[in-house]
Formats: sequence, C-alpha cells, structure tokens
Amino acid sequence: MGTGGTVSGILSVLRDRAVELDSIGRLETIAARKFTQGLLFKMKKALITGITGQDGSYLADLLLSKGYEVHGIIRRASTFNTARIDHLYQDSHVHGIHLFLHFGDLSDSVQLVKLLYELQPDEVYNLGAQSHVRVSFDIPEYTADITGVGTIRILEAIREAGVVPRFYQASSSEMYGKVQEVPQTETTPFWPRSPYGAAKVFSYWATVNYRESYGLHASNGILFNHESPRRGETFVTRKISRAVSRIKLGSEEFLYLGNLEAKRDWGYAPEYVEGMWRILQQDEPDDYVLATNEMHTVREFVELAFAHVGLDWKQHVRYDKRYERPAEVDLLIGNPAKAKRKLGWEPKVRFEELVQIMVDADLEETKQQLYGTNRSA
Repeated sequence: MGTGGTVSGILSVLRDRAVELDSIGRLETIAARKFTQGLLFKMKKALITGITGQDGSYLADLLLSKGYEVHGIIRRASTFNTARIDHLYQDSHVHGIHLFLHFGDLSDSVQLVKLLYELQPDEVYNLGAQSHVRVSFDIPEYTADITGVGTIRILEAIREAGVVPRFYQASSSEMYGKVQEVPQTETTPFWPRSPYGAAKVFSYWATVNYRESYGLHASNGILFNHESPRRGETFVTRKISRAVSRIKLGSEEFLYLGNLEAKRDWGYAPEYVEGMWRILQQDEPDDYVLATNEMHTVREFVELAFAHVGLDWKQHVRYDKRYERPAEVDLLIGNPAKAKRKLGWEPKVRFEELVQIMVDADLEETKQQLYGTNRSA
C-alpha cells in the first residue's frame, strides 16, 4: 500500500472515531442531564410524629399536595385512631401511594432509630405530644416523658441513625405562661404554668442545644392557639362549637365551661402548618413565633358561636370549677413579625371567621349524626 493509501486509511479511522466519540459525548450529555433532572425533581420524604392529630393531618395534606412522600408514626391501638387522615390513606400495595403509616411511639427510642435509618427522611416534623394542658396536671409524669423527653429521643435517634434531615419541633405559646411582656416574641422569657408548658420548654431548649452542639438543622415553631374543625373535642374551642351545634339542633341543653376570662391568640390551623413547612425551607435553622397578634377571651368565642346560630349564650352556658387549671395562664398574644419578615408568612383567617368555620362544620357533622345523609334541619 502506498503512502497516500495509508494516510487516507488513517484519516478514515480518525473520522469514524470522531463520530463515535461525538455520539458517546451526546449520550453522556443526555444521561447527565437526566441525572441532574432526577436530582432536581427528587421526591422529598418527610416523617411526621403525631400525624393523626389536627396539625399532623393538615401537614400531611400540605406535603402531599407539594409532591412529598409522607411517612407518619402512629401508636398501636385496639380502636381506629386515624379518622383525620382517612381521606388520605390508601392500601400501600396500590401503585402511586405516597402516604405510609408506621407503628411507633415517642417512648420507644429503638423504633425511632430503626425508622429513621430505614426511611432516610429529608424532613422530620415532631408534632407528637400529650398536648392537653389541663390533663397534664392529672398525668404530669406521662406528659413530661412524651412531650419533653420524647423530643430528646427523636433528636438522639437522628444522630444514632446517621441521617441528616431538617428537624421541626412543635413548641407552644404555653411556654410563656405567666407572661413577661406583651405581646410575646422569640426573645420573651419563658415562665410555664403547667406540666405541659414545662415539658415544651424542655423540648424547645433541647432542640436549640442539638442545633448548637451537633450542627443539626433544627428549628422551633412557637405556635399560638390554632383551631379548626379537626380540633380535638376536649379542647375548649371545639367543645364550644360542638355544643353550640347540638344545642341548636335540640340534642343538648347546656355547655359547661371553666374560666371565661382567659385571653388567647387564636388562628386557623391549616395556615399554621404552612408556616411549619416554610420554617424548614430556610437555609439556616431558627426559631419563629406564629400568631395573629390579636387577643380574645373565651367569653368572646362563646358569644360569637351562639350568636352565629341565633342563640343567647347566657341561657345555655354553665360554670364548672373542674375545668379550672391549678395555675392559670391569663393571657397569650404573639407577635409574628419575624415570621412575616423572614418566611413571608402571615395569617389570613381572623377570629370571627374562625368561629364561624368551626360552628358551621360542627352543625353539618351533628346533622349527619342525628338525621343521616338524606335529611336536613
């Protein structure tokens, strides 16, 4: 073969190799692009303690709507306790389900470690607690164990499992107790007036300590009272709205309450879980007050609720000293300026609308219970 043929052959091989390399390069570019898109659109995974409660159920609603895979911890019970999330939960064998429930408890540190290791969540929301303030006086040790030490268990489980999720601690306005300034902010000193409040103070500082000691992305949301039709029936606002509906429809005559002069800052729960989520989307962990900066008495709530159905509350409300606390919290009102400034969060549903939402929902529920689905009253 002559020199010209050799050169021509070499050039031909080089051209073929160049085409091959170009094709490989294109394939690698496409693969890299798809990999990057996979990272960008990776489904976030969240773990919620207290998912069957008011806040947990609304948070599950929110996270699922944002494309999360949501895991919730529930306690084993002989009766069904998932009513607030029944509209979300489906058989996990069905394709495309993104809500999963796991048995566990804030008293069981071993199970918490196992769940965190297996799930590798991006976000953990610790909403589980014995959360009834009056009841905490009757079961103070249990309240301290679950509401207080339970937070340490899950924080330590995060460390032991070797995962690095962002952590949200559900702190409470009850930590302020005997308030040291009005309104209360993130820097107001705590003075709890119940075992529940004391346990929440412990959890608050545990969260701060693990943030500072171990570099965890751990934040506190100091939420003032937030209500909804999903509120537990023993909490005063739901107790009022439920009794009003039953009195209006003739199945009850009286509502028994304790201190009518206690003043609270009441908001709408679905808006507050939005605030929880926003707290964990921040680059740096921090602590935030979520509140309306408005204060109303229990008496005002009662008056509005009865007036909404055309009744005089004085004809139906009776006093019962059993509902008084050994140590009362006279007033709570929060300033959410920091949350508005840093999170872009502010409440929209105000007090009067909140009362109406709750009474209307309980009226509808009571009608269903009394008359069934085909009759209206």
